[in-house]
Amino acid sequence: MKNFLGEYEVAMDAKGRFLVPSGFRKQLPEGAGEQFVINRGFENCLSLYPMESWNLLSEKISRLNDFNPKVRDFKRLFLNGATLVELDSAGRVLLPKPLQEYAGIKKDMVFSAQGNKVELWDKDTYYDYIRSQSAGFSDLAAEVAGGDFINPFEGL
Repeated sequence: MKNFLGEYEVAMDAKGRFLVPSGFRKQLPEGAGEQFVINRGFENCLSLYPMESWNLLSEKISRLNDFNPKVRDFKRLFLNGATLVELDSAGRVLLPKPLQEYAGIKKDMVFSAQGNKVELWDKDTYYDYIRSQSAGFSDLAAEVAGGDFINPFEGL
């Protein structure tokens, strides 16, 4: 599984298309194809998954217990609106209108790599979110990683 890196500012054109940054395309594994799945993410952003990542996630979601009402709610919120998209000959992706509206994306966006997926944010919303979360970053890191995190700088 590929872990993507990078943060790119991109603009959506009048037809709802945006150019997938070349820095991201270069990170796609050979033979990965040009198909992706885009869906609603958390905090009003969108998630863009290469097909390999989406297929692994989809398999895990399909194994969840449909007899649990919370699972059904999660599936509806997460999977409804999930859309297969392809790069066109110019390296652009068409962003479906309902997903544009969900994320509040009108033109300027941030394409932010998040491991095996990418988050797409309205530019202003993204930078506001990052600013609002930055003050508590150290505490968040301690809570999430805690004693399980190996310090890569230890011993240097």
